[in-house]
Amino acid sequence: MNYYISTHIDLGQPRGGPPPERQINLSNIRAGALARRAIQGQPDTKDTPDEPWAFQAREFLRKKVIGKEVCFTVENKTPQGREYGIVFLGKDTSGENIAESLVAEGLATVRREGIRGNNPDQVRLCDLEDQAKAAKKGQWSEGGGSHTIRDLKYTIENPRNFVDSLHQKPVNAIIEHVRDGSMLRALLLPDYYLVTVMLSGIKCPTFKREADGSETPEPFAAEAKFFTESRLLQRDVQIILESCPNQIILGTILHPNGNITELLLKEGFARCVDWSMAVYTQGAEKLRAAERSAKERKVRIWKDYVAPTANLDQKDRQFVAKVMQVVNADAIVVKLNSGEHKTIHLSSIRPPRLEGEEKNKDKDKRFRPLYDIPYMFEAREFLRKKLIGKKVNVTVDYIRAATSAMETGGVPAFPERTCATVTIGGINIAEALVSKGLATVIRYRQDDDQRSSHYDELLAAEARAIKNGKGLHSKKEVPIHRVADISGETQKAKQFLPFLQRAGRSEAVVEYVFSGSRLKLYMPKETCLITFLLAGIECPRGSRNMPGGMQVAEPYSEEATIFTKELVLQREVEVEVESMDKAGNFIGWLHIESVNLSVALVENALSKVHFTAERSSYYKTLLSAEETARQRKEKLWANYEEKPKEEVAQFTEEKERVAKYRAVYVTEITDGLHFYAQDVETGTKLESLMESMRGEIAAQPPVEGSFAPRRGDFCIAKFADGEWYRARVEKVESPAKVHVFYIDYGNREILSSTRLAALPPAFSTRTLPPQATEYTFAFIQVPQDEDARADAVDSVVRDIQNKQCLLNMEYSGAVCPHVTLQFADSKDDVGLGLVKEGLVMVDVRKEKHLHKMVTEYLNGQESAKSARLNIWRYGDFRDDDADEFGYRR
Repeated sequence: MNYYISTHIDLGQPRGGPPPERQINLSNIRAGALARRAIQGQPDTKDTPDEPWAFQAREFLRKKVIGKEVCFTVENKTPQGREYGIVFLGKDTSGENIAESLVAEGLATVRREGIRGNNPDQVRLCDLEDQAKAAKKGQWSEGGGSHTIRDLKYTIENPRNFVDSLHQKPVNAIIEHVRDGSMLRALLLPDYYLVTVMLSGIKCPTFKREADGSETPEPFAAEAKFFTESRLLQRDVQIILESCPNQIILGTILHPNGNITELLLKEGFARCVDWSMAVYTQGAEKLRAAERSAKERKVRIWKDYVAPTANLDQKDRQFVAKVMQVVNADAIVVKLNSGEHKTIHLSSIRPPRLEGEEKNKDKDKRFRPLYDIPYMFEAREFLRKKLIGKKVNVTVDYIRAATSAMETGGVPAFPERTCATVTIGGINIAEALVSKGLATVIRYRQDDDQRSSHYDELLAAEARAIKNGKGLHSKKEVPIHRVADISGETQKAKQFLPFLQRAGRSEAVVEYVFSGSRLKLYMPKETCLITFLLAGIECPRGSRNMPGGMQVAEPYSEEATIFTKELVLQREVEVEVESMDKAGNFIGWLHIESVNLSVALVENALSKVHFTAERSSYYKTLLSAEETARQRKEKLWANYEEKPKEEVAQFTEEKERVAKYRAVYVTEITDGLHFYAQDVETGTKLESLMESMRGEIAAQPPVEGSFAPRRGDFCIAKFADGEWYRARVEKVESPAKVHVFYIDYGNREILSSTRLAALPPAFSTRTLPPQATEYTFAFIQVPQDEDARADAVDSVVRDIQNKQCLLNMEYSGAVCPHVTLQFADSKDDVGLGLVKEGLVMVDVRKEKHLHKMVTEYLNGQESAKSARLNIWRYGDFRDDDADEFGYRR
């Protein structure tokens, strides 16, 4: 059988895909055949070696034509479709004749049996062959001219040792075949080893082999293959063989014109692969940058790509914030410039957790994750000492969507998480945690793009921690934290009290803030947890569960809690313990950087001085701070001058019940059965103010987005009806979510800041105070059951909302006055009607002047119970199992 030198020719430039190819066999000459392996599955076939001078002929032809423009003519075509012709270097037939050059070098012989004497081209071939013979060139020389090409797969027993022996030094090679964009076959020089190489760090779309033997290309697989072929096939290159996991040789191909690995990524023909990225010797950050460039331009495989943070504004994507709390070993709470608090999770890391059998240990023991999970405390402390109170740079990497328990197969649901890279002083906090073995790196699916923007650095840090046996990767015994929690343990606290009193100032870490004056402290020297109450002050109480139901928060209790959190939470402080209460809580003074927290709360009008402070050395300081706050007339002292009047009114109220009903207009009813009402007397003033205000706004419309809302600000807000109303900002979640309270009507709404504007001075609360006043029904106890409460609220809404009624003050409350309300026409008591319908229970008051009213209400309740109406349909549920159902007498 004759073998012919042939060449593949690309026709034209690529347009929308690889260009067509044609194989041209050079006419009238033959050359030695290259070696071939036996065909798998065909036992009759055998390996055939290189024929003499076959490799030299191929190399001569490769160096002569690869990558160059040629011109060809087809002289003959066989029935099988094979084409024979002449190939010329250059754009036309005036260029060098490739067949003649091969014959002249003695690398091919002329097929003289087909020579015609009248064909000058064929005659010239014969003359050139005669000259090569005479000159003893090529195969006409006396040398052997044979090469032994060995397939590494079959000749080297341990490819990994072979790869390691090269010490990642560049090796000269020729690319023999391109399987797909990232899988190639190369001939290593000078030893002539054939080796299959997968490009490190990337993967191109591949060709899937079907059951019938055919191949189906994945999208852009053919284009990626052509991209690599057109640049590397049969080119002289250098290869760095970098690793050999599982008999797969990973490497990087270097060409004078560039690095094909990075080019494939940049042009969108490949994606980064985590498992082989680590061995890429040229720097993984280059690959990530190339892939990122392709994603941003949405080229080829990334044509439908949407970045994880595409929907975020730049200011929400990258910002500076102050760290207020370390929630967990992978989460922190930061305070934004707007004053809003936001929870940030560190991208792509997992905090220490219990594994395997440890989860089932000590089931009866009170489990405390911070102290009982190995290295959790060390991780938290590392973050606390590095970050608390410091400003950090936050770069949001992705937003992890909320998951429900159903979606996660019974695993607890998680809210939406903002995952980011947090740096301080140029140090990536997540990387520092991982490098100390205090967290591990999450492994993702290859197509999961929601990961840290510094993912490779995290992997490298984890590899170092594993190698050095740090933290979680250590083979040493895990650290044990024996922390005694004596919060609420009266007997233990009594034993501990003398020791703390003698110690004077003791070091502590604030672990938790329950309220402005109630904290949980960790005492490092004593390795215990205590509950600590601030001495000398009376701080507003927050809402809490009480035997009679939920106790409503006192005014400014939330502000006091926030103040204390921002000042001391998770900070190192000093405490002076003076005494303890009956519940085992320690009472004393807390200092942070020479600031007495009790004094600071009083100074900021968030607490008042308690009479017990008289015995303290801080009493004068507290009185001075209180006087300063009182003079500013803010927060707790905003209305302190009105207190004497309230005391007189209270005194007269105790003598006898005064029935002094006035007309009000009910505007809003809350889910807790509170309601807001306007005095009918001042209704005309409100109408006049609203008319004037809207006229001014129509003449000079506010600039949209010019108002920057802050909590407590008075403003105007555009309601759903398109009209502007006076309002107060209650909370700012984000520019798109601002909580407002309509001060003249009592309803609340969440709006975008674009629907808010500054309140014109002429229509401020000084001109006309807020017209909506909050009230609740006297002598009534609202059911805790949600359905029962909803029935009562529905009844009230149906009867009195947006209607005129008669209102009488009965007694004061923690949040708002308790009143009785009558229908304007029938003069029937609205609250008594709810009792008689069995929708609510009676709140028994002990005051003598209210005895008659309470008796009337109790009689109404008895009649409802007898008729088994609504909440009494199953009898008096309070007789037994009252606690179980959430009721108490």
